[in-house]
Amino acid sequence: MNPNHPYNDLPPLPPAVELENVSILKKAIEAHKALAELKGAVKSIPNQGILVNGIVLQEARLSSEIENIVTTNDELYRAAADEKLTSNPHAKEVLLYREALWHGFNYLKKKPLATNLFIEIAEIIKGKNIGIRKVPGTKIANSKGEVIYTPPEGESVIRDKLSNLEKFLHDEDGIDPLIKLAALHYQFEAIHPFIDGNGRTGRIINILFLVEKGLLDKPILFLSHYILRTRPNYYIGLRNVTEKGSWVDWVMYMLEAIETTALETQQRVDGINTAMEKAQMLVKTKAPKIYSKDLIEVIFEHPYCKIRFLEDAKIAKRQTAALYLQTLEELGLLKSIKIGSEKYYINKKLMKILSK
Repeated sequence: MNPNHPYNDLPPLPPAVELENVSILKKAIEAHKALAELKGAVKSIPNQGILVNGIVLQEARLSSEIENIVTTNDELYRAAADEKLTSNPHAKEVLLYREALWHGFNYLKKKPLATNLFIEIAEIIKGKNIGIRKVPGTKIANSKGEVIYTPPEGESVIRDKLSNLEKFLHDEDGIDPLIKLAALHYQFEAIHPFIDGNGRTGRIINILFLVEKGLLDKPILFLSHYILRTRPNYYIGLRNVTEKGSWVDWVMYMLEAIETTALETQQRVDGINTAMEKAQMLVKTKAPKIYSKDLIEVIFEHPYCKIRFLEDAKIAKRQTAALYLQTLEELGLLKSIKIGSEKYYINKKLMKILSK
């Protein structure tokens, strides 16, 4: 591999090395256990929207941050509550990531992972039609501006490599799916099929692969959180596979990432459940006349809640909904802020759990 020449000789999958050694298999067992515990914890969340607007949005924020698309939680959740309120292009890009992730999740209900889906995900992320790279000249440089890698060039070459990737994903070859995930992630990043959005698209594909293999029921995993904390090791790992064939080290890194983030995401899910249970008990005790299961779910579904969300959920009409939210603020469950003519009620406890 010459970093200045297109890597059209990128080897196909599976890698021509033994990946299922004792250390990797032991680590894979631990990662599977963590994923199984997360999968069980997710089933205890009563409302899918709580995952979509909370945990999934955090993964979208963190994955985008890896690409230096940075937004604060306040900006993000405010934009999620009402997109027209934000002029922040970074917040809008994060919301597009969430849209792309959810599009992929729904796609899997009908079809398996495929190149066409990869393209659709990338185009949703970028908000425009981009397709597979056709024009040469894409290069990856380090922080000093030095070219460290030139991905394959030529649409037919790229499509052939994506076709091999698809085949590898779906082959019944007995390779542990988490080991496959590690290989999938490296290979997609090495192919680098799009002009932009490859990193975010690749991380969405990771999560969707876990769903496709039945290891998760919902596309939630804070894998990007781990990558951000270990960013130098992440990029060194990718580079060492390319330059040295260091597949074992890369697979071990990815298995550690999966195990760690599965456990951390489970803690967030458990934290949300605990906070909801406490909120239910408080409202039942202090304001029983306004209590309903749906009301509690709505304020945990939307970290930035507003009157219309209660109306949409058919909990109450506008005036009564406003009184409900005011009561919840008096109980300390919410804190109101006014932005323009709209009043928002922030679930501070939920925000704290999601931001850990």
